[in-house]
Amino acid sequence: MAQPQSDTGIAVPVRRPHHHRRDSAASNSSFYSDVGMAQDEIFAGPTSESIPSSSASFMHRRRSRSNSNASWTFYRPEDEEGRPILAAGSDNAIEDDEEIDIEAAYDRRDSVSMRRQSSVYNFRASDPLIGQKPQYHGALEAHRTSQTIYIESEDLNIAVSGFNTSRIGYAIYITLSVLTLGLAWLLFHWMPMARVKLVGAATPLGDCDWVVVENQWKEINILQVKKREFGETLAMIFGPTQFKNKLNSADEYYDTDPLVPTLHYIDYRYIRFFYHTLHDKFMINNGWKDPHWESVSKLRKGLESEEKILRQIVFGDNAIEIEEKTSVQLLVDEIINPLFTFQIASIILWSVDEYFYYAVCIFLISAISIGFALKETTENMKRLAEVAHFECGVRILRSGFWAEADSSDLVPGDVYEVSDHNLTILPCDSLLLTGECIVNESMLTGESVPVSKYACTEESFAQMDLAAKSLSSQVTRNFLYAGTKIIRARKPVDDAGDEAIALAMVVRTGFNTSKGSLVRSMLFPKPSGFKFYKDSFKFLGVMGIIAAIGFCASLINFIRLGLEPKLVVIRALDLITIVVPPALPATLTIGVSSAMARLKQLSIFCISPQRINVAGKLDVMCFDKTGTLTEDGLDVLGVHCVTSFPHKFTDLYDSAQGLLKAGNKRDPRCPFTAVHNTMTTCHSLRNVDDEMIGDPLDLKMFDFTGWIFKEGMSAAPSAKDKKDKKAGANEQAGGRNTGLSPSTVRPPGTEASSTPNPEELGILKTFEFVSELRRSSVIVRHFGDTGADIYVKGAPECMRQICNSMSFPVNYDEMLEHYTKSGYRVIACATKHVEPLSWIKAQKMSRGDAESGLTFSGFIVFENKLKETTTPVIEELRKAHIRTVMCTGDNILTAISVARQCKLIDDSFVFVPHINGPHDSPDAIIEWKTVDETPLELDEHSLIPKPTSYGGDVSGPYSRNNLQNYSLAVSGEVFRWVVDYAPEKYLNKVLQRGQVYARMSPDEKQELMEKLQKMDYTVGFCGDGANDCGALKAADVGISLSDAEASVAAPFTSRIFDITCVPKVIKEGRAALVTSFACFKFMALYSAIQFISVSILYKSGSNLGDLQFLFIDLLLILPIAVLMSWSGPYPVLSIKRPTASLVSAKVLVPLISQIFLFALIQLSLYWIAERQPWYIPPQLTHNKSNIPSSANSTLFLISDFQYIYAALFLSVGKPFRMPMRYNYALCATVAAAVMVTIYMVVIPADWVVDWMQLTPMPASWKAVLLLAAAGGYAAAMAGEEWAFPRMARGVKRLIRGGAEKSRKGWKVTEEGMRF
Repeated sequence: MAQPQSDTGIAVPVRRPHHHRRDSAASNSSFYSDVGMAQDEIFAGPTSESIPSSSASFMHRRRSRSNSNASWTFYRPEDEEGRPILAAGSDNAIEDDEEIDIEAAYDRRDSVSMRRQSSVYNFRASDPLIGQKPQYHGALEAHRTSQTIYIESEDLNIAVSGFNTSRIGYAIYITLSVLTLGLAWLLFHWMPMARVKLVGAATPLGDCDWVVVENQWKEINILQVKKREFGETLAMIFGPTQFKNKLNSADEYYDTDPLVPTLHYIDYRYIRFFYHTLHDKFMINNGWKDPHWESVSKLRKGLESEEKILRQIVFGDNAIEIEEKTSVQLLVDEIINPLFTFQIASIILWSVDEYFYYAVCIFLISAISIGFALKETTENMKRLAEVAHFECGVRILRSGFWAEADSSDLVPGDVYEVSDHNLTILPCDSLLLTGECIVNESMLTGESVPVSKYACTEESFAQMDLAAKSLSSQVTRNFLYAGTKIIRARKPVDDAGDEAIALAMVVRTGFNTSKGSLVRSMLFPKPSGFKFYKDSFKFLGVMGIIAAIGFCASLINFIRLGLEPKLVVIRALDLITIVVPPALPATLTIGVSSAMARLKQLSIFCISPQRINVAGKLDVMCFDKTGTLTEDGLDVLGVHCVTSFPHKFTDLYDSAQGLLKAGNKRDPRCPFTAVHNTMTTCHSLRNVDDEMIGDPLDLKMFDFTGWIFKEGMSAAPSAKDKKDKKAGANEQAGGRNTGLSPSTVRPPGTEASSTPNPEELGILKTFEFVSELRRSSVIVRHFGDTGADIYVKGAPECMRQICNSMSFPVNYDEMLEHYTKSGYRVIACATKHVEPLSWIKAQKMSRGDAESGLTFSGFIVFENKLKETTTPVIEELRKAHIRTVMCTGDNILTAISVARQCKLIDDSFVFVPHINGPHDSPDAIIEWKTVDETPLELDEHSLIPKPTSYGGDVSGPYSRNNLQNYSLAVSGEVFRWVVDYAPEKYLNKVLQRGQVYARMSPDEKQELMEKLQKMDYTVGFCGDGANDCGALKAADVGISLSDAEASVAAPFTSRIFDITCVPKVIKEGRAALVTSFACFKFMALYSAIQFISVSILYKSGSNLGDLQFLFIDLLLILPIAVLMSWSGPYPVLSIKRPTASLVSAKVLVPLISQIFLFALIQLSLYWIAERQPWYIPPQLTHNKSNIPSSANSTLFLISDFQYIYAALFLSVGKPFRMPMRYNYALCATVAAAVMVTIYMVVIPADWVVDWMQLTPMPASWKAVLLLAAAGGYAAAMAGEEWAFPRMARGVKRLIRGGAEKSRKGWKVTEEGMRF
């Protein structure tokens, strides 16, 4: 079969789709995850632009936007064909029409991210964005004018279009700007697309001077193409070429690595795109690797000075420098903001209309506001720049000589010394070549436990793929991330007497590093998809339409009255400033800002403010188990060993002394000794400043033995050691004279000395815990022994794969089930003896050889205690009908037991899965049986209890309630099978009923969040470790339990290490959401009330006075709007959830009804007053508004009452906020406003009458005003509490008609599972 051709006629191999397996998001990535901080654009800090960003090394699988249907402005595909392909050396940038070996691309990614469409990009030829050919200029393909790029690690779709400046268009642009006194320039600034169309001329990408970059959120950037003399080959920019391209059908080859005379590149969001001369497009080179990086030994040579200069041209300085704007630039940006420009125009308008007091006050408030905004922005930028900027001195191996240099001078390929005492923070992403390090990565992962890093091996180096979205767990053990703190760096041991230092090689610099990605994510957060923010601007648009209608109506009325044209225009424009108050969008931030301040007082810190509102809509809350629901440090309950005769478990040994007494200390094959030695040696502990650090479980296990740990040097021997026969002899003797110092453990009461201690154990090699394998192991030697023992500890389920089947006692499963059902955590131990085994052979031994043919030796049982606060919090969430889910890496029976203890699962039936058939086969069948082994079973398709299994009897344990409320406990392997092979309806049913997810890898935890979100759940996750990073970032609301004040591992960080933070965040989220709605509605009602008053007065050519406007805006509206947000959350979580949509009948019907009620009151009073004998009409003049009149006084005073009681009925308390009476500041302000307004009605002083331009009124009319105010308040409250909500429901039914209500996916699934 002929291969498909690319657009150049080049043959492109195509990978055939798998016959069975569905696309899924399983990953072989490490537990490190994306740490990009998603923020709302309103709270984005120093910049208002928002794009998603994340670290390639810490990437979680988010729902891809590569198949977004955004329509590009300047990118115009020609037809429907095209093959989106993974671009070589481009950080998984999927670009249109890429000519590359697809098989190689799939192989490199291990076909991992190609499986499940909901989590990663799924290649489809019909994709509207990147599955089409680009637009070309002319007939030649090498002259394309635009392209699209999907950068998977950034979850970013962009279109790039090339332009040169049109002289004619530019001349027109300048002319219009000058003639309109800058107004045209301002309009073009707000509408960059129009400016580009006028000024730009489409140009091939290779020849353009500037480009327009547009992302999927319609954000447009105009960037200059930077050009620099280069004179090197493409490989220097993009790495080695891995394949040959055919030029034509005659099998002629052209040079795939041509010279590049001039380097063309653009910097977009601190990501550098280089122009590729062969592909005729801009590409990134984040996966760049030197073609000479063939082995670890060759990496240690460093760079020549000439190479360094060339690489610095391509990669730039190793510095994360943020372009800070000057104060003048920030001021200009603030002034030309559309809302502020509108405010400036309003101030000018008021000044022309002689509202001097009001104009001056608003100007001063605006100036102060801008001052504070500029100060805050400058401080934020400076603070972020300080966090981002880092420089230090490093020792670099350059041209064969060691030299001192600045860290900014580093380029990929440089070798520097890590063991330098002056180096405390890693300056770049590096690969550890020699020695070992202990680093603190809490800034990246939230994990407070220090992480050990080891010298890179040839095996892990071969696995290193810098273009992958995440590094494998094998590579992360050797990878040093920029910005992490060095706790300790140790030199390798070298008995040759030469200088031995810990070396690392630079692989990524600047913004390409993990730290650079974090800074980028802070600068350009992902736009919020929360409906409230979108609806608020829609509402603003509707008010603008109302303002336009009012403008036209008042224009006609003023012309009818015969007013001067100047006054007509001013009055009509003034109406627009009333209807659309510039401060309206700012009210969106009030509730969130107050909630953030309250959370901070509770030691809960937030780096993504818009997530606070999202927290108010949570449907599901997922929890990690160990360290989150249960205590972090597990206590060792005891040990069960296996006896040879008879072959069974012993009784529980609750002390290490009893264990040793029962066994033979000198016989490593004795199960008692083997289990004890496993506890003393099989761990990842380190001794730093005489303090043991490491995994809490390992610490408890080692403390149980009471032995003493002495850390040694675990570096591999040099080549000379391997040839030295004497060294080899010494190795056989125990390894003490080789110059290598292994870590040792010895019994308590013995001192470290040169005197041989027969009980001392030396750790020759450690195989770290790997979550995919669920085990760790060590190679250990007794002092003076020629052989070695291998000790393995891990999950009991994985032991059958690596142990001799005859070594398991017959009651293995029974014993395991006994403890796990009781909520204990069980670790299995296994061992084998290898004779003889030298140090060198131990270092060469592979993990597969070490962890095979083992003998099972026993169980270590840990007590898994619940935290005191766990059960009350879970019960509180369940009472509020917030679903709770456990997601853990522990055993499924242990997880179920803990879930029952904390009431996460009630007393109903829990079903566990059993796979019949191979786990990787789509033909396998899952059977669901109760964990308590009752005869009840689930139908394998519907997941509903089979009537035949309980005989249709619905009494006793099979009551309808118990049957209806059953839940599922899902293991990681079953979850993987369901995701990969089961129909989507089946997957949704599992997700709907799944309460416990056990033996879940970090990637599977993360994928669970994404699958729940796909069912329209709003999902939260609470965890405490690096294993949870992916889930914390994938969830809508992630809460990390960490020491850090603000960890980038999650939007929320709690320094209180229990789950009490969860209901606090939810309560604050609900309060903030309700407050934002209330403040927004209050501002909308304020505009409507004032619009009604002014419109009525316009009928007779009058208006409100200068100080009247000032009193309303500054003394009533401003303090009330601010103080409304001070109401705290209600202490009890309710079942009811707050609405999140402004454009809904539930919100709009009461709002519009209140406006009609206010209008009715004002019109009635105006109509009645106009017919009274004491009525004073306004004196109509054609060039000026006359303020004093009975209509003005009546409407001003009654509207003051309306502003006040609008705040009262919008300050709702239960069920989301505390009652208003607890907001003392608001109560005092409202009381003062009421008293002042009553005072102005009843007995105003002469100076008040003069200032407020009031007219005399009889006492009877004053009484009418007070009664109207009281009656209006009563009617408004009755409507808000009773009548208007019922009207809203009626309108909703009327609008929907017979159409079925749109429901969330999880509700549809839930209803489908009822029986």
